[in-house]
Parts: sequence; C-alpha cells; structure tokens
Amino acid sequence: MTLDVAALRKQFPSLDTGTAHFDGPGGTQTPRPVADAVATALCGPLSNRGDGVASERNATAFVSAFRAAYAEFLGADPRGIVHGRSATALTLDFARHLARTWGPGDEVVVSRLDHDANIRPWILAAERVGATVRWAEFDPATAELDLPALAETIGPRTRLVAVTGASNLLGTLPPIDRIAALAHERGALLWVDGVHYAAHQPVDLAALGADFFVCSPYKFLGPHCGVLAADPALLETIVPDKLLASTNQVPERFEFGTLPYEALAGATAAVDFIAGLAPSNGGSRRERVLAATAEIEAHEHGLRELVQEGLAALGPAVTLYSRAARRTPTLFLSFAGRHSWDAYLYLAERNVLAPAGSFYAIEPFARLGIDDEWGLRVGMAPYNDASEVERLIDGLAGFLTMTPGHP
Repeated sequence: MTLDVAALRKQFPSLDTGTAHFDGPGGTQTPRPVADAVATALCGPLSNRGDGVASERNATAFVSAFRAAYAEFLGADPRGIVHGRSATALTLDFARHLARTWGPGDEVVVSRLDHDANIRPWILAAERVGATVRWAEFDPATAELDLPALAETIGPRTRLVAVTGASNLLGTLPPIDRIAALAHERGALLWVDGVHYAAHQPVDLAALGADFFVCSPYKFLGPHCGVLAADPALLETIVPDKLLASTNQVPERFEFGTLPYEALAGATAAVDFIAGLAPSNGGSRRERVLAATAEIEAHEHGLRELVQEGLAALGPAVTLYSRAARRTPTLFLSFAGRHSWDAYLYLAERNVLAPAGSFYAIEPFARLGIDDEWGLRVGMAPYNDASEVERLIDGLAGFLTMTPGHP
C-alpha cells in the first residue's frame, strides 16, 4: 500500500481554497464523509436514546458505533470508551474524580514537556486536597524527557503520573511503555495525553501500558470532541459527582447530560475514513486502521524530512527545537533577530498557514528559553504534499530576506 495523496486531497473541500495547511497539530481539515455523517445525524430523525421509535434507535446506534470505533482505533474495550467535550474537559473531570481519594502526603508527577491541559488539572486537583506535585524535566538540547530523573521522581507515595504521548510543541515521543513500567512498579496510575500521539501513531492501550489515554478526533480528521480509553474495571473504581437520576453504569456515568449524537457520528466516520485508506482485503477495521496509520506515518515523515532539509538550507538564521530521536512530523522553530509572528503573517499573505505561538505548551516553551514571544510551528497532516512544502520553504526564504521588523 502507498498513500494516494492526490486522491485523498479531493476528499477535503476546504483545500479548494489553495491554502497550504501546516496547522494540523492545532486541528486538521475535515473530509467530506465526516461532514456528511454529522449532517445525516442532525437531519435525523434523532431523539434522546431509546428503542421505541426510529429517532431513539438512531441515537442509541450512534453511541454504540462510537464506542466500537474508538475501541478498535485505540486497541481498547468499548465499555471503557468515554466521550467528552474535549480532552481538556475529560482531564479536568477525571482529575477531580481521582483526587477524591488523595490527601496530604500523596504525590502526583507532571512533566515539563506537556501541554498545560495535562499539567494544570493535576496541579489544581492536588492543591485542593493537599497533595504534592513533583516535576519530570526534559533536556532542551535534545527535547527528550530525563528518564533516570523521572524514575527518581516517582516514589512510593505517587498516586498518578501524567505525561504526554507526544509533545504538541516539539513532536517528542517519550517511551510511554517504559514510563508505565516505572509508574506501575511504585503502584501509581499513568495518565497519557494522547492528543498529538493518536494523530500520528498507531495506538494500543495495552502495549503502551497507559491506565488512561485521552485523544481528540479533531486532530485526526474528525469533529471537535474528546475520547478517553481505560479498562472498564478501573473505571468501576472511580466515583464521579453526577445527577441523581443519571445512570451509574460505566462508561455512561462519566458522561454528563445528553450526548452530542452528531459529533459521535462524525467521530466514528473519522475512524472509518482512516480505515478506508487501506485496502479492505477482508481485514478488520482495526487491522485497516493500523495499515493506514503506517502509511500516513511514512508519508508525513517523508514530508518532515523535506522540511528539515529546506530549513537547513536557510542557514543559521533558523533554529529548530524539535530534536528528539523519536518524534512526530511536527517542527518548532524560531528566527534570529526576527519575530515568529511576523513569519506567520508573511506566510499567511502567501496562503501558507504555519501558526505562531506557544500553543498552550507553557512549560516546554519556557524551558526552551526562546528569545521571542512565540515560535513558529509547522505540522504535517495526511493531506499535505511536497508542493506545499516547497511553498513553505520558499515563503520562509523570502521572509528572511526582509528587514527585521518590517514583514
């Protein structure tokens, strides 16, 4: 199998504008089948769940299909798939749920490599119950987590370790299976922010060793929502605040209010779309997802190599901070004597979107010590192609010829 990028691009109406989208880490463009699934669900008939009339049965089917799709996408049990408004909302919710059993003397470990959505919820939860927050550091020179130091940070009173599956800023892919082993040796749970990971890597919950894994379908061609995967037996031990009339069944007891059935339908269609990029050959949806993800990964990493070669040709004016040995096709960079925001504007005028910012990755941005208010992030998605990379590099070359301060 080789990814047919030209055919793939025809499935994305938004690409007709001619914009070269290198903003995938912030959210991908949407293929027509996903949008059609959302529209079909909304057009109904659609009601609250039940088994009486067609509108009720449709709602029930959307929920069941969503859980089945994400169980296959993540290598999990459908009874352990929880829908949330976003990965951030799920993490905030579960930080409150889990902290109900914490107290003074207990510890939670967070990482300087992480997006704030996998840091602040745990800090807030620990503060409320008097638990201690400990930090795992990373080396700015390599963009890698310091695993020996992390091993010393996780202690006998550690209740939970929260770490990214992949940095949304630098692309770093920490060795989650090794971190899981460290956490579990000391009796701690592992919470993995897989928002950036799931967009670029095949996910197998058991192989990773994650107790909790959260992701966001809108980072891999779906609509805006969040998904949590966990062992249903573990979810049974967690008691959330909920309405009196709402069910106590897992996973429904963690989903508050009426579910957005149209978002569930679109999220399911995103998994089916990815699976559809692989030949059927009688394989299961899980097998086709894995095959398609491997081809997407190869394509995106090929583009990443092209971008890196182009950046290197621009000379020392460009500093690349994405340096980890294992990483996603996401590059974070800055420009000597120039502001990244100006680079973003210069590219945008040429219909190339590579946004500037710290992208809620407050801790890693501060740790890098960049002499700029922002950096520029270039992220590949399945629909990007080599001609767009050429436009990006040409745009940056033009930007670097401009007088600093005058984009």
